[in-house]
Amino acid sequence: MTRLLKKRSVSSAEIEVQSVKVDCKVTSRFAHTVMTTKALNKANVSQEVFFEVELPKTSFITNFSMEIDGKMYTGVVKEKEKAQQQYQRAVSSGRTAGLVKASGRKMEKFSVSVNVAAKSSVTFILTHEELLQRRFSKYELMIRVKPKQLVQHFEIVADIYEPQGIAFVDAYGTFITNELLPLVDKTVTDKKAHVSFSPTLDQQRKCTECDGTLIDGDFFITYDVNRPHDIGDIQIVNGYFVHFFAPANLPRVPKMVVFVIDNSYSMVGNKMAQTKEALGTILGELPEDDYFAIIVFSTTFVVWRPYLSKATEENVKEAQEYVKTIEVIGGTELHDATIHGVEMLYAAQRNGTAPKNMVLMMILLTDGQPNQYPRSLPEIQESIRKAIDGNITLFGLAFGNDADYGFLDTLSKQNNGIVRRIYEDSDAPLQLKGFYEEVSSPLLSEVNFHYPDNTVNSLTRSHFKQLFNGSEIMVAGRLDDLNDINNFDIEVSAQGFDNNFEIKGQANAQKWDTIFPDDEYIFGDFTERLWAYLTIQELLEKKDQGTPEEKGNATADALSLSLKYNFVTPLTSMVVTKPEDEFNNDILIADKLTEEERGKLQRYGFAGYSAMPVSSHAPTYYVDGDPHFIIELPDKNDALCFNIDDEPGTIFNLVRDPLTGIVVNGQTIGDKKVVPGKKVNTYFGRFGIIHEKFDVRMTVSTKEISVIEKGKHVKLFWAEAATVKGPNMDLQVNKDRSLTVTLRNSVKFLIILHKVWERHPYHQDYLGFYTLDSHLFSSNVHGLLGQFYHGLEFKVGEPFPGKDPNKVDAIMSVKGQELVVTRGFQRDFRQDVKNGEQVPCWFIHNNGTGLLDGVLTDYIVSGLFKTI
Repeated sequence: MTRLLKKRSVSSAEIEVQSVKVDCKVTSRFAHTVMTTKALNKANVSQEVFFEVELPKTSFITNFSMEIDGKMYTGVVKEKEKAQQQYQRAVSSGRTAGLVKASGRKMEKFSVSVNVAAKSSVTFILTHEELLQRRFSKYELMIRVKPKQLVQHFEIVADIYEPQGIAFVDAYGTFITNELLPLVDKTVTDKKAHVSFSPTLDQQRKCTECDGTLIDGDFFITYDVNRPHDIGDIQIVNGYFVHFFAPANLPRVPKMVVFVIDNSYSMVGNKMAQTKEALGTILGELPEDDYFAIIVFSTTFVVWRPYLSKATEENVKEAQEYVKTIEVIGGTELHDATIHGVEMLYAAQRNGTAPKNMVLMMILLTDGQPNQYPRSLPEIQESIRKAIDGNITLFGLAFGNDADYGFLDTLSKQNNGIVRRIYEDSDAPLQLKGFYEEVSSPLLSEVNFHYPDNTVNSLTRSHFKQLFNGSEIMVAGRLDDLNDINNFDIEVSAQGFDNNFEIKGQANAQKWDTIFPDDEYIFGDFTERLWAYLTIQELLEKKDQGTPEEKGNATADALSLSLKYNFVTPLTSMVVTKPEDEFNNDILIADKLTEEERGKLQRYGFAGYSAMPVSSHAPTYYVDGDPHFIIELPDKNDALCFNIDDEPGTIFNLVRDPLTGIVVNGQTIGDKKVVPGKKVNTYFGRFGIIHEKFDVRMTVSTKEISVIEKGKHVKLFWAEAATVKGPNMDLQVNKDRSLTVTLRNSVKFLIILHKVWERHPYHQDYLGFYTLDSHLFSSNVHGLLGQFYHGLEFKVGEPFPGKDPNKVDAIMSVKGQELVVTRGFQRDFRQDVKNGEQVPCWFIHNNGTGLLDGVLTDYIVSGLFKTI
C-alpha cells in the first residue's frame, strides 16, 4: 500500500522520517485503513518531501490531509467535471497537479509532494475503505510497504471483528525473513483478531552497518469466517443491514461450458502459446460430469466438434491434442463465433445431450478489438445479449493491454458475468487457470433473496445468476421500521445440484453494544458505509447498461452517494490545495481509475503526470536519450516515436511558434570516444530557448543555465538547487536533476540532466527536453516536436511478425502514406532519472520519414538562437 517517502536533491540526514503507521480496522469484511507518515526537515533551508502510497484498486480513497506546522490541509471530494475545470485552470496558470496512476495488477499509486520549511515537520494522512471479497474461501487484506529507507517508528496494526466467528487468520509478507518472522504478532479469539508488525530501526536494516531496509514488499492478512448451513449472517446496525450468504458443504452443480478463443494474428507468439498451455490444463481438470466445446475465431470461426462433449478422459485427451494444433491467422470476428457458441449450448439443452439443471456458461478470450463491420461494437453487444436472453453466463478475458476491456466489460455484465484482465507476463497461464478455478464450481444458480414486503428499501442486487465455491454473496439495504426488526423474516431460493434449494430464517437484531462490544474494532457507521460502497459499485455497473435514461439515473445516483459519503470513485475527484510556498500554490487532484483506464495507461504510458484521465489538453511531447522523440496522442490512446541520426554538433529546431514568439533549438553532442566500426551515438547537450515578445534568451547546457532577460544576465549551475522568479520567466533548478522553465502566462518546459560518471571512457552528460503545456501554443507552431502539438490523424492496422522476433510490425496510414512501423518502448525520465518509465509506442523508421513534414535536414538551423 505504501511507498512512503522519496527525497530528491537532499541527503538522508536532512529529511528524517519519524514515524510510519498503517492502521487497518476490518469489521464484517469492510476494511477501513488509515496510513500516517510524519517527517522532519532538519536542514536550514526548505526542502521538498515526496509522499507515495499504493492502495488496492478496489478501494475508495475517503480522505487525504497534510499537517504542516500545525495547520491542516484537507482534501475535498468534488464532482469530477468540476475538479477537471479546476485542474485545467491550475495547468494553464503554470501549477502542477498531483497524480494517481496504475501500479501493477492490483494496486494504484497516489503521489504528492510538498515544500517543507527549515526545521519544520509534515504529517501525511491517507484513508481508504474497501469491501473485502471472498475468493478461494478466504478474504485478503493486502498492504504494500516500500519505505525505501529506515524509519524511526514503523508499525502495521490490523484489528478484525467478525460476528460470525473467525475460522482462521494468517499473516505473512513477501519481505519477511526468518529474523523478522517473530515480529509478526497475531492474536485470535472467537470473533476478534489482532495482527501487528513493528520492527525497530536496527531490525529493519539489511545488515548491521547498512542503511538499506528489509521492508520492501507486500504484507498480507488472510482469514475466513465460520459458515453454518442456513440463511447466512445478517447484521443490522442503525437502520442498515447487510446479509452475507455462503452456506457450507453444498455439492457443485455440473456445467456446460463453451470456450471461445481468439486466434487472430495479434495473438502471435507468447499469448497464443500461453493460452494453449492454460486451456490444455483447464480441460484436464474438467469434472467428468461437465460438458464442453471449443471454438476458435479469427476472420472466421472453427469448432473442434459441432456439439458439446462430455468431459470423459478420452474426449479431454482429444481436445487437448486439438488445442496444440491451433495457429494464429486473420482478423477478429468475435460476434459470429460467440453467437455460434450460444446456439451450441441451446442445442445441447434441447436435444437432451446433458442432464437438466446444468449451469450454462461461456468463457470468451480475446486480445484485441472485434471487427466492426458489418456491426458496430454496441450492435455486437446487443446481438449477443438478445441471443443469450439471460440464460447463459458469459465471462470475458481481456488478454493484454491491447484488448478492448470496456467492450468486454459491458458484454460480460449484460450477460450476468464479469471480465478479468490477463496480463502479458510469464505467469499468464497461471492467471488464466486462476480465473477459471474461481468460476469452475457453481454451487447454486438463480439465487434469489426475499425480504418482507414494506420493510426494506434501497436494496442492493438481490438476484444472482450463480454462487461459486469459495465465494460469497452480499446483499445490503435500509430498514423502513426500526421498531419491527425482530420480525425480519428472510427467504433464499435457488437451484441446486439435484433439486431446488430453499431456506428460510429470521434475523435477530441486537443492540449495537451487544454485537460490537469493543469500540476499537469498529469505525463509525460501518454498515451504512458498507451499504453505500456496495450500492455505488452496482450503480457504476448499471451506468454502462440499459436505456439512456437508466444510464443517466444510475450515474446521477452513484455521483450523489459518492459525494455524500466522501468516496473518490470514477465519478468524483479529491482536490487538495497545497500550502502557498516560495515557489507556487499547487493543486493536487486524485482520481479513481477504472480498469479500462488502467489498461490504457499501462499500455500507452500516459499515466503519472496528470491526476486527471488522459486528456487531449495535457499530453506530453519530449526528446531524450539517443535522441528519441516521443509523441503522446491521448485522443488516439497511443504514442509514436522516432530517432534522429546526424553528426555531433548539429542544431535542430524543436519548436517554433511565430505567434507566441517562442523558439526552442537543440544541439547534439557525441560520445567522448567512438569505437571504430560502431554507430556514432548522439544526444542533446545544449538547448536554446527564445521568447521574443519578452526579449528572453536562455542557454541550457550540461554544465550551467544562462539567462538574458531585457539585458540582465543570470547564471545558474546544476550543482546548486535554486529558484528564480523573473518578470516574464520562472526557473526552478532541482540539484543535478532537472530544470523547470515556466514562461509567464504561457508554456512550461522541463529539462532533465542525465549525469554520467565523469571518468566513463565513452559517454558524457546529456539533456532531455519535455513540453508540458503544448495546448497553449498557437496553431502555427512547428518544429520536430511542435508540428505534433495539436494532434495527428493516423491509423494502425493489424499487427504481424516483424524482423525482430520479439516485436510486431504494423502498417500505419498517415499523411497519405503507408509506413511499416514497429511496436516498441522508449523511456520517460521525469519520475525516475536513472531508470525511467517505459512508454509503449509505434516506432517510425528512417529518421521519422513519412511522419515528419518534409525531411530531417529541413529542421537543421545555423545557430542556437536561429530559425534558419
